[in-house]
Amino acid sequence: MKNTNMNVADAVDNRNQVIVKTSIIGTIANLLLAGFKALVGVLSGSIAIILDAVNNLSDALSSVVTIVGTKLAGKMPDKEHPMGHGRAEYLSALLVAAIIIYAGLTSLNESILKIVHPTEVKYETLTLVVLVAAIFVKFFLGRFVKSTGEKVNSSALIASGADASFDAIISTGVLLSAIVYIAFGISLEAYVGVIISLIIVKAGWEMMSDTLDDILGRRPDRELTVGIKRLICEEPEVRGAYDLVLNNYGPNKFFGSVHVELPDVMTVEEVDVITRRIQAKVFKETGVVLSGVGVYSFNTKNDEAAQIRNRVLEIVKQHDWALQLHGFYVNTETKEMRFDVVLSFEINHTEGVEIIHNEVLTEYPEYDIQIAADVDVAD
Repeated sequence: MKNTNMNVADAVDNRNQVIVKTSIIGTIANLLLAGFKALVGVLSGSIAIILDAVNNLSDALSSVVTIVGTKLAGKMPDKEHPMGHGRAEYLSALLVAAIIIYAGLTSLNESILKIVHPTEVKYETLTLVVLVAAIFVKFFLGRFVKSTGEKVNSSALIASGADASFDAIISTGVLLSAIVYIAFGISLEAYVGVIISLIIVKAGWEMMSDTLDDILGRRPDRELTVGIKRLICEEPEVRGAYDLVLNNYGPNKFFGSVHVELPDVMTVEEVDVITRRIQAKVFKETGVVLSGVGVYSFNTKNDEAAQIRNRVLEIVKQHDWALQLHGFYVNTETKEMRFDVVLSFEINHTEGVEIIHNEVLTEYPEYDIQIAADVDVAD
């Protein structure tokens, strides 16, 4: 779990600065490589080197898009976007993926044309020198960009870093094809171009799929959700934390809600104090804004209620698709019982609730039983 000892706004600003600086370095490096490779590719007539240059150019454009997306994501909330503009970063990552895929498909088309209509290739010492230098530059650039992306949780930087590492492999393939041509006179140019193109398309597609998961809403990181629940349960009055829902509005920007289980003897004033304390504590330690803290009460007044709860829990645990029971409360005088059950995605929730309701009603026919189905949205 990430500890945000610094002011959250400062942390976001620092993160954006790191992304922009890293992207600028990537842009400059890729533009230089693209220029050198394009020159060498034209002089040698090598389609593989020219396509490698195009790939570097697309990487530079991707870095520019990442910078623009980061700037847009860092804009302050306004009336039309009260939760901020953080998701703009996902849109920029999606655009980067589209650029990569387009570059790969264009390269694939050119490579196939070269297979059908081959041209003579002329390699010089400068060609090999540029390729060797490109391999080293892209290898270290890839490691740097990817590790930085992982530190600041930037999917665009992580993808760019992985793409740069692929580029090092691609340039190695081009270098090997040049060596084979010089040594044996066999031209593998166009075929290496096809392989390069397919690798580029694959990298772009994987990046697009990953970004779409962020946009659609993926399951929150387990370390974060477990950490939030642990912080809440450190409060002595809290018996459990449940129904944690985190809504993502950009990298490291979460608004959420949770239910806590408290003794049924607490006053409204006491509940207000503890819920506010929980909100402040979670925000300070994780940067997550708990916009809502609901309350479940648990019985503390008689042993019969505890016995009923244990029996109901046994009934619920008979089913593998019933993951958890919480929020249990029973009034033995008015014969009312209520609780929540977390159901897996393996069963229709209406069907699951009906099964459990009938089984509990068979055991306690005199009770009015209310069951709420919860979705398994966080660990």
